[in-house]
Amino acid sequence: MAASIRGIGRILCRVTPLLLQNIRQNKSLPVRLWTRAVFPGVQSSLALCTAASPEIPSDAGEALARYKDRPWDYLESEEYIALYGTSPVWSDYRRNHKGGIPPQKTRKTCIRGDKICGNPCPICRDSNVIINYQNVKLLQQFISPNTGIVYDSTRTGVCQKQQKQLNQAIGTARDHGLLPFQVPHVDFSGEDYSNCHDAVGSTPPPPTITSGDPWYRWYHTIQPDETEVAKVKKTYKAYLK
Repeated sequence: MAASIRGIGRILCRVTPLLLQNIRQNKSLPVRLWTRAVFPGVQSSLALCTAASPEIPSDAGEALARYKDRPWDYLESEEYIALYGTSPVWSDYRRNHKGGIPPQKTRKTCIRGDKICGNPCPICRDSNVIINYQNVKLLQQFISPNTGIVYDSTRTGVCQKQQKQLNQAIGTARDHGLLPFQVPHVDFSGEDYSNCHDAVGSTPPPPTITSGDPWYRWYHTIQPDETEVAKVKKTYKAYLK
């Protein structure tokens, strides 16, 4: 046993300078040469590993392309039903915050360049959830069915960037008639619709005027200022001749 260890040590001492020279020249480790030197009787079949190119499966690529052009199909797919069921996309989302009281506003955005935060919002965490004014089923999840008001981001957990896009998409969908308007009810029971008040009552006949009487009763009692009359006569002296 000791002799075999000594023999392996001698072989390593002989092979090490050659290996260092090859590493400096080729910048790689000759695996086959190492195995042949250490184990002369073993035929090595090892090879250097090469990095595999990342390839997206054809089915996944087609799904992403289909949902990008038609995002409303994702809400009817089996994948969406398996993830969310019949609940909204934000129902099971919980925000991360310090302390027991959540902040008054959500984060500005979940994706900054190529970096994604640790707990992205319900829309940013699922790449298939795409905001579009034609994606009515998704927009209805963020609108109150009773009041028609858009849910606040503090309730749904959506970041400010996605909340702004939601508000724009909901407004566009309402303009195109895809979402209904909620008109508030106004109670007019206290209003007076009779024609007895002065605004809609009958107009009294005008008073009779005899010749020589002024149109207004107070007109003949007004006396002009003599100083102002003198100024006017002086100004238009050339025209009063």
